[in-house]
Amino acid sequence: MFTRIVECQVKSDKRDEFNQKLRNDVLPILQKQPGFVDLIGLAPENDRERVLSISFWNTKEDAERYHREQYSRIVETLKPVLKKDPKVETFNVDTSTSQRIAASRAA
Repeated sequence: MFTRIVECQVKSDKRDEFNQKLRNDVLPILQKQPGFVDLIGLAPENDRERVLSISFWNTKEDAERYHREQYSRIVETLKPVLKKDPKVETFNVDTSTSQRIAASRAA
């Protein structure tokens, strides 16, 4: 199991539009990607401009393929509502109690 953590700085007056683009434009693309497992969005209570998206992938290769083939398209979709380009970090998943993630990890 592999994960990508994407940190976005959203324009303060564009948060609702960002959320709408994420649900309507980004999620459908992610859900069609081979090896995509799940996405979790995180928003701090005290910072309306910061958003973290954690996507889970069956393998590192699946995540890398998505990054090569689709990621720039997603950034272009979100660019009008972002203050700057997103920051991406990648990690191996060591432990999870989430059934979908744990099941993929065991496979």
